[in-house]
Amino acid sequence: MMLQSNSDAETREIGHRLGERLKRGDVVCLYGELGAGKTTMVKGIASAFGINERDITSASYTIIAEYNVSIPFYHIDLYRLSPAEVPELGLRDYLGADGIAVIEWAERAEEEVPEQSVRVILHHKEENTREIEIKGIHIGTPD
Repeated sequence: MMLQSNSDAETREIGHRLGERLKRGDVVCLYGELGAGKTTMVKGIASAFGINERDITSASYTIIAEYNVSIPFYHIDLYRLSPAEVPELGLRDYLGADGIAVIEWAERAEEEVPEQSVRVILHHKEENTREIEIKGIHIGTPD
Protein backbone atom coordinates (compact mmCIF):
# COMPACT_ATOMS: atom_id res chain seq x y z
CA MET A 1 0.00 0.00 0.00
CA MET A 2 1.42 3.39 -1.01
CA LEU A 3 0.24 6.61 0.66
CA GLN A 4 1.26 10.24 0.50
CA SER A 5 1.48 12.59 3.46
CA ASN A 6 1.67 16.35 3.03
CA SER A 7 2.20 17.26 6.69
CA ASP A 8 3.27 15.92 10.07
CA ALA A 9 -0.41 15.78 11.01
CA GLU A 10 -1.18 13.53 8.03
CA THR A 11 1.77 11.28 8.88
CA ARG A 12 0.50 10.99 12.45
CA GLU A 13 -3.01 10.20 11.14
CA ILE A 14 -1.63 7.43 8.90
CA GLY A 15 0.24 6.10 11.93
CA HIS A 16 -2.92 6.24 14.04
CA ARG A 17 -4.85 4.25 11.44
CA LEU A 18 -2.04 1.69 11.37
CA GLY A 19 -2.03 1.52 15.17
CA GLU A 20 -5.77 0.78 15.20
CA ARG A 21 -5.11 -2.39 13.15
CA LEU A 22 -2.33 -3.77 15.36
CA LYS A 23 -2.74 -6.58 17.86
CA ARG A 24 -0.66 -8.22 20.57
CA GLY A 25 2.58 -9.61 19.21
CA ASP A 26 2.76 -7.33 16.16
CA VAL A 27 6.07 -5.79 15.21
CA VAL A 28 6.27 -2.66 13.05
CA CYS A 29 9.59 -1.92 11.35
CA LEU A 30 10.19 1.66 10.22
CA TYR A 31 12.69 2.50 7.48
CA GLY A 32 13.75 5.86 6.08
CA GLU A 33 16.54 8.36 6.05
CA LEU A 34 17.07 10.92 8.83
CA GLY A 35 14.14 13.34 8.79
CA ALA A 36 11.84 11.01 6.83
CA GLY A 37 9.17 11.07 9.55
CA LYS A 38 9.76 7.83 11.48
CA THR A 39 9.28 9.38 14.93
CA THR A 40 6.20 11.25 13.71
CA MET A 41 4.81 7.93 12.50
CA VAL A 42 5.50 6.36 15.92
CA LYS A 43 3.59 9.22 17.57
CA GLY A 44 0.59 8.39 15.41
CA ILE A 45 0.79 4.67 16.09
CA ALA A 46 1.17 5.28 19.83
CA SER A 47 -1.84 7.62 19.86
CA ALA A 48 -4.04 4.65 18.91
CA PHE A 49 -3.12 3.21 22.34
CA GLY A 50 -3.79 6.42 24.25
CA ILE A 51 -0.14 7.46 24.51
CA ASN A 52 0.38 11.22 24.32
CA GLU A 53 2.60 12.23 21.41
CA ARG A 54 4.71 14.38 23.78
CA ASP A 55 5.80 11.14 25.46
CA ILE A 56 7.31 9.80 22.21
CA THR A 57 10.77 11.16 21.45
CA SER A 58 13.69 10.32 19.20
CA ALA A 59 16.49 8.36 20.78
CA SER A 60 18.91 10.31 22.86
CA TYR A 61 19.90 7.81 25.49
CA THR A 62 16.74 5.71 25.64
CA ILE A 63 16.86 2.90 23.13
CA ILE A 64 13.77 1.02 24.33
CA ALA A 65 10.87 2.94 25.86
CA GLU A 66 8.13 0.85 27.45
CA TYR A 67 4.58 2.16 27.88
CA ASN A 68 2.24 0.35 30.24
CA VAL A 69 -1.06 0.73 28.42
CA SER A 70 -3.87 -1.78 27.66
CA ILE A 71 -1.50 -3.61 25.30
CA PRO A 72 2.15 -3.02 26.29
CA PHE A 73 3.78 -0.69 23.74
CA TYR A 74 7.51 -0.75 23.04
CA HIS A 75 9.16 2.07 21.11
CA ILE A 76 12.59 0.88 20.01
CA ASP A 77 14.92 3.41 18.39
CA LEU A 78 18.16 1.94 17.03
CA TYR A 79 19.58 5.20 15.63
CA ARG A 80 22.57 5.25 17.97
CA LEU A 81 23.47 1.58 17.47
CA SER A 82 25.37 -0.30 14.83
CA PRO A 83 23.96 -3.60 13.54
CA ALA A 84 26.71 -5.41 15.48
CA GLU A 85 25.45 -3.94 18.79
CA VAL A 86 21.78 -4.90 18.30
CA PRO A 87 22.02 -8.58 19.39
CA GLU A 88 23.17 -7.41 22.85
CA LEU A 89 19.85 -5.59 23.45
CA GLY A 90 17.73 -8.68 23.94
CA LEU A 91 15.16 -7.48 21.39
CA ARG A 92 13.56 -10.88 21.15
CA ASP A 93 12.10 -10.28 24.63
CA TYR A 94 10.03 -7.46 23.10
CA LEU A 95 9.29 -8.79 19.62
CA GLY A 96 6.22 -10.93 19.09
CA ALA A 97 5.53 -11.10 22.83
CA ASP A 98 2.59 -9.71 24.80
CA GLY A 99 2.83 -6.21 23.39
CA ILE A 100 3.37 -4.23 20.25
CA ALA A 101 6.88 -3.24 19.22
CA VAL A 102 7.63 -0.37 16.86
CA ILE A 103 11.25 -0.17 15.69
CA GLU A 104 12.86 2.92 14.16
CA TRP A 105 15.98 2.25 12.03
CA ALA A 106 14.83 -1.38 11.75
CA GLU A 107 17.40 -2.13 9.05
CA ARG A 108 19.93 -2.34 11.90
CA ALA A 109 18.05 -5.30 13.37
CA GLU A 110 17.09 -7.33 10.29
CA GLU A 111 18.45 -10.55 11.82
CA GLU A 112 16.28 -10.04 14.92
CA VAL A 113 12.87 -9.05 13.54
CA PRO A 114 10.23 -11.62 12.64
CA GLU A 115 9.70 -12.18 8.93
CA GLN A 116 5.97 -11.43 9.22
CA SER A 117 6.58 -7.91 10.63
CA VAL A 118 4.71 -4.91 9.27
CA ARG A 119 7.18 -2.82 7.26
CA VAL A 120 6.79 0.92 6.77
CA ILE A 121 9.15 2.71 4.39
CA LEU A 122 9.11 6.51 4.53
CA HIS A 123 10.56 8.58 1.69
CA HIS A 124 11.09 12.30 2.20
CA LYS A 125 10.03 13.82 -1.15
CA GLU A 126 9.75 17.57 -0.48
CA GLU A 127 9.82 19.78 2.60
CA ASN A 128 6.49 18.49 3.95
CA THR A 129 5.74 15.62 1.56
CA ARG A 130 6.38 11.99 2.44
CA GLU A 131 5.70 8.89 0.42
CA ILE A 132 4.78 6.09 2.82
CA GLU A 133 4.80 2.45 1.76
CA ILE A 134 3.18 -0.03 4.13
CA LYS A 135 3.73 -3.78 3.69
CA GLY A 136 2.15 -6.57 5.68
CA ILE A 137 -1.10 -4.87 6.71
CA HIS A 138 -3.81 -2.81 5.01
CA ILE A 139 -4.92 0.30 6.90
CA GLY A 140 -7.79 1.38 4.66
CA THR A 141 -8.57 4.89 3.53
CA PRO A 142 -9.26 7.89 5.77
CA ASP A 143 -12.87 8.41 6.85
